[in-house]
Amino acid sequence: MSDLVPPAPAELLQGTLDLLILRSLELGPLHGIGVSDRILQISGGVFHVKPGSLFPALHRLEQSGWIEGAWGESTNRRRAKFYTLTKSGVARLGDEKSNWTRVFQAVNRVLGEA
Repeated sequence: MSDLVPPAPAELLQGTLDLLILRSLELGPLHGIGVSDRILQISGGVFHVKPGSLFPALHRLEQSGWIEGAWGESTNRRRAKFYTLTKSGVARLGDEKSNWTRVFQAVNRVLGEA
């Protein structure tokens, strides 16, 4: 009898994290850890984004003009920066979704599953 080992968290391809962040913010404003929690939730526990990856990505997306951050108070009454999608972020998310679909289909063809 073999021991069952839970699967390791999946590694994200470069650029995929941006897509996941934008998608999580499409559902409404969130603070940083809330973004990480939402990604974990909507990925069914597959993607656990650590702060060392999350916060530089949020900063990069903010610098690109795809999200905006504003300081507010979290549910535990702590100061937190809440992020929302901008109009250009909504457009970028649409582009990223289209690109992801194209890449996903291509990988499935390579694997012989399409």
